[in-house]
Order: sequence, then C-alpha cells, then structure tokens
Amino acid sequence: MAQAVEEWYRQMPIITRSYLTAAVVTTVGCTLEIISPYHLYLNPKLVVQHYEIWRLVTNFLYFRKMDLDFLFHMFFLARYCKLLEENSFRGRTADFFYMLLFGATVLTGIVLIGGMIPYISETFARILFLSNSLTFMMVYVWSKHNPFIHMSFLGLFTFTAAYLPWVLLGFSILVGSSTWVDLLGMIAGHVYYFLEDVYPRMTGRRPLKTPSFIKALFADDNVVVARPPNAGLGAGARFGAMGADPQVQ
Repeated sequence: MAQAVEEWYRQMPIITRSYLTAAVVTTVGCTLEIISPYHLYLNPKLVVQHYEIWRLVTNFLYFRKMDLDFLFHMFFLARYCKLLEENSFRGRTADFFYMLLFGATVLTGIVLIGGMIPYISETFARILFLSNSLTFMMVYVWSKHNPFIHMSFLGLFTFTAAYLPWVLLGFSILVGSSTWVDLLGMIAGHVYYFLEDVYPRMTGRRPLKTPSFIKALFADDNVVVARPPNAGLGAGARFGAMGADPQVQ
C-alpha cells in the first residue's frame, strides 16, 4: 500500500507534486499548531505597510482545517492539476506555471479591488485564503479544454465536462458552503481561457505569452500531441466527477 502511494506520488508531474506537497505540509502544520494561519492569510495592509510579501503566496497553500472538505479539495487539486499538466500543458511546464501565476494574480486583484467597493467590501474582506478558488480555476480551465467528456456526479446523473464547474457550484449551494470562492475561481478561469484560447483565435495575438525568464526556469521537452479531429466528441470515455476512472462504453 505504502509503495503504491509512493509510486503514485512520484509519477505526478513537477508542478502538481510541488503544489500538492506545499498545500498538505502547510495545512498539516497549521493543524498541529506548528504554523499559525494568522501568519498566512491575505492581508493587504500587512503586505504593503509591513512588507509581509509571503502572504501573497501562502494564502494559496492553506486549505483550512483537515476534514472532509480538505480531502475533497486535495482530490480536485491532485486530479485536475495533474490532468492539465499532463495533457493540455504537456511539454509546457513553464506555460502551466504561468497559468497558475496569472490565476493567482487575478484572484488577488479581484479581492483587493472588491475590498474597496462600497456595499460588497465587507464580503471580500472575509475572503482570507484563495487556495480553494485557485483549485476551482483549474477545474474550470480543464472543463473548457475537455467540454465533451461525459462525467457522472456521485452516480446520480451524467453530464458533459463543460458543465462541471456549474455542477460543483450547485453542490456548494446544497451543502451550504460559500459560493464566492467558487465564483472567483470561475471568473479567473474564464479570464485565462478567453485571453489564452479565444482572443488569439480572434486576433492572431497572444497576450499571455509566457515570459522568457519563466521559461528559463523549466527545461521542457518539445512535445507535439496529435489529437484525432473528432477527439472528445463521442461518448467513449466517462469520467466520474468524484474520482471514477475512465470507462469504455
């Protein structure tokens, strides 16, 4: 069992493995009171006036207390981060890292700007950690890249991956969770998808081209992924939204 877990962990691509490890270590450290969440949460005043720059990063690593919700988000982080890195961004580790960096910047910007707008500033002031939002952004981007994959939610009903973010948003409403976190992730994901996939097709320009200094950090192999013309249009694969493996129908 331990060997199987170790093998599964080692087979993860570098960004997924690094982010999952940092998230688990940070959350476990806070649970054991080795680290205080008060030193991690996003606080613009402390960042600007006291130069606590690390808060811009650490608020994406803490997933609150270790409970069922934590396991739920670790599953989504490991699954969809891995799927994106191994498929949509295969051979483009620098581009994937830049996507996460862009998403984190957009999410932070939304919270900072929202905190200055009357009537809704109080809502944004309560958003202390954006880790769940970044995870939801990855789910959104994956669903846009794989819109025709058939999925099953808890075995109750089936749908295509294009509706996965909305299904999860509805589930959050049903269980009484805050939907702001999910909505922020969807907004950041859609901004990235539009600028990276839609806008270049419309204009021929790519505004989110990965900077060369980020590319220099990663030694990517040039990989060309050949996809059939009708890939994803059939019902040949079924992915369980809660973790079922693909099944040939």
